[in-house]
Amino acid sequence: MEALTASVMNHFRQLPEGVPVTAKELLHLGSRAAVDQTLSRLVRRGSLMRVGRGSYVRPVNGRFGARPPEPAQVVQALAEQRGEHIVPHGAAAANEFGLTTQVPVREIYLTSGKTRRLRLGNQIIELRHAPSWQLALPGQRAGSAIRALAWIGPEQADSAVEVLRDKLSISERNAIAGVRRLLPTWIARQVSKLIASA
Repeated sequence: MEALTASVMNHFRQLPEGVPVTAKELLHLGSRAAVDQTLSRLVRRGSLMRVGRGSYVRPVNGRFGARPPEPAQVVQALAEQRGEHIVPHGAAAANEFGLTTQVPVREIYLTSGKTRRLRLGNQIIELRHAPSWQLALPGQRAGSAIRALAWIGPEQADSAVEVLRDKLSISERNAIAGVRRLLPTWIARQVSKLIASA
């Protein structure tokens, strides 16, 4: 059993920080029952962290002891593994653009996959299934602007567009215009105002 434990830990050590691993990915090392028992034992020892159902990561050893990996790294690795689009929630995007001073208490992401929660130590990361238009332009400021507008809502959208006009480059505005047909009508109207000012 110690040989399997060493093999599992060696597998985790070869991965970049925050990459989750499932028991199924370790079946080349032993039987499912043995792998499950080993993972549970390593979690109890603190060598691994269970982040979700059947998903594990290795804690990061820092100056002040072990800590969970950065949530953004775990989420990005999860997106790559599962072929999902995962983007920050509109509240975080609105904060990034200065449209709100509220700082989200919990890390929330929008995903093309199913809604679920991940646990990194004491922190809960929420992944919420979202329609495809809210996931448009992942990894781009233009996409963040769309999500910020969606979160702000139609009542405050006019003033939000005024702020976004100064914060987005012409190419970023054009990128938003390129996906305008996917957006709800009220956001498409706001995008038209944003483009007209370019």
